[in-house]
This record gives sequence, structure tokens and C-alpha cells, in this order.
Amino acid sequence: MVSEKKDIRALSKQELRDFFVSIGDQAFRGNQVYEWLWNKGVHNFDEMTNISKETRAHLEQNFVINHIEVDSLQKSNDGTIKNAVKLHDGFVVESVLIPTKSRTTACVSSQVGCSLDCKFCATSRLKRMRNLNPDEIFDQVVAIHKESLLYHDKPLSNIVYMGMGEPLMNYKNVLESINMITSEEGLGMSPKRITLSTSGVPKMIKKLADDEVKFHLAVSLHAAIQETREQIMPFAKNFTLEDLRESLEYWYKKTKRRVTYEYIVWNNINDTEKDVDALIQFCQAIPCKVNLIEYNPIDDGEFQQAANSAIDMYIEKLEHNKIPVTVRRSRGKDIDAACGQLANKS
Repeated sequence: MVSEKKDIRALSKQELRDFFVSIGDQAFRGNQVYEWLWNKGVHNFDEMTNISKETRAHLEQNFVINHIEVDSLQKSNDGTIKNAVKLHDGFVVESVLIPTKSRTTACVSSQVGCSLDCKFCATSRLKRMRNLNPDEIFDQVVAIHKESLLYHDKPLSNIVYMGMGEPLMNYKNVLESINMITSEEGLGMSPKRITLSTSGVPKMIKKLADDEVKFHLAVSLHAAIQETREQIMPFAKNFTLEDLRESLEYWYKKTKRRVTYEYIVWNNINDTEKDVDALIQFCQAIPCKVNLIEYNPIDDGEFQQAANSAIDMYIEKLEHNKIPVTVRRSRGKDIDAACGQLANKS
């Protein structure tokens, strides 16, 4: 039987205040409950100790706190942790804690499955089953923060929306989750420590700029030649490189913040001088940096990491053109927690 109770975290603070007034209580009770839910992250009304038992019973009758549970936890040899996160309706998503000497980063999911069809990514094979709610994204961050303290003895320092799903296809909920993570009433984290990674949805990139967001933007690019990009990311037929470039120019004009291009170099796909030259031309539109990512195989070999000489060619040519470039070595490969590997094998 479907529960008639409302998910209490779907209510704003004002709606909680209104609820308490409607039952003849005082409005400030709504503030107290809101603080327990978001700032203290409780998942049980009985833990709200500054509220009377009678009031807690009333909340129990009317509301439910739909929270996530870490269904299984895997630890990599390099300290990376992958969570299989069970949602209230039984769906499972994955989130990852990536520790380095200077930071600990949470990689969180925004959809069950994914709306897009990138051929090199395991998540795209699941198709999109539903969007995550803001509280389900928020809970992933809270869980990883606790794990960072427990296993690495330091708090979470950064968040990347690079897990399962395309964040811009769940725009409203993703932005609401970031608002709660950055709010003093939530986790109070600086938006400058948050990066949203998108495969490139031009209309929504412009909307981000119009909404004056304060977090960083990364674009999963992988090819600056339209035909090649369509081959590896078929959805790019509808979101062309020309439209993407225009939306990023708009982003930079509005925000004055450079974009990071995430880029994997594959053997016989995008490993020629022509590919690098196209990337350099694309990079000249706005200030940016290129993050060359090590490829993590998911299949029977259609995609293979390019030779080191091809990576060196990219680095040399980008640097010669004064485009900042870094090489990101993958973490957590031994537990399928690396970039592109999240697929709910559990």
C-alpha cells in the first residue's frame, strides 16, 4: 500500500511553519524541524530532542523522512570508497569518495541511470529510470562526509556532480540540492568547492548563467570535431559543437569563470594531430583548461586508451598554445569506481 504520508523534506521552511500554525502550534517549531532535517541531517523524528513527544508523534502521523541507505561500501587499494546507495523506492545509485593528500572529493549521482547515450560510459547502458530528489543528492554528500571523517580523518572538501546521470537533465533538483549544501541552514559549504559536470546541454548551460550560479562548470567534451563527437556521444546530433560553443561563450560573458573540458584520448578515435588542432580551436573561444582523463574500460574493446605518445602530443600542443592542461589519473579502478564505470553491478 502506498503511504499517504508526505515526504517532509519536500516542504520549504515556510511550509513547515504554516503546518505548525495549522495544528495550533507555534510557527518557530517549523524552524526547529527544518534545522534537524537539513543542518543536523537526522532521519528519525525521535531524534528531534528539543520538540515534545506529542509533537513528534504528530509529525510521525503526517510525514515520512525518505532517506537513503548505504547498501554496500567498497574500499579501493588507493583509499577510494564506492557506495551503493539504496533509495526509498528500492532503486540504487552509486557515489564515490576520492581522497588525495590535499582534498577529499565526493562524486555524487543525480539520476537513476542516465538520459544520454555516451557509448564509452557504463551508466548510459542503464537508461534513465528517474531523477533524484534534492534530499537524495544531499544525503549522498552527508554519507560521504561521514566516511571521510571515519576512514581518512578529515572532512569533505569538494563535491563533483560527475556520478550517474546528466545533472542538467535534472536541473531544478540539482540546483535545489546545491542550495541546501551551500546554505548556512544546510552544510554551509562554499559553492567554489562544487563542480557540475555536463555532457553539454547548451540551453541549460545558458540557464545556469542566467541563474547566476556560483559553482564551477566542467564539460565532458572528448572531441571538438562534430562527426567524431557524434560517433562517441550520439546525442550530440541534437546538441552540436557550434551550439555548445555559443552557450559557453554566453556562460563566460555572464560569469567570468573559465570552463574545464574533460577529455579522454582513445586509440584510432581522437588521437591524431587533426583532433588536437580542433580542440585548440575550440578552446580559443573562452578561457578554459583541459583535463585529460585516463580511460577506464567498460566493454569488450571498442574503446581503448590511446598510446602515451598521443597523450604527450596533446599536452605539448596545448601547452604550446598556452592552454592549461592537466592529466587526471583514475582512482578506484579496482572497484569499478572510476570515471565512466558507475553501473550498479551490485
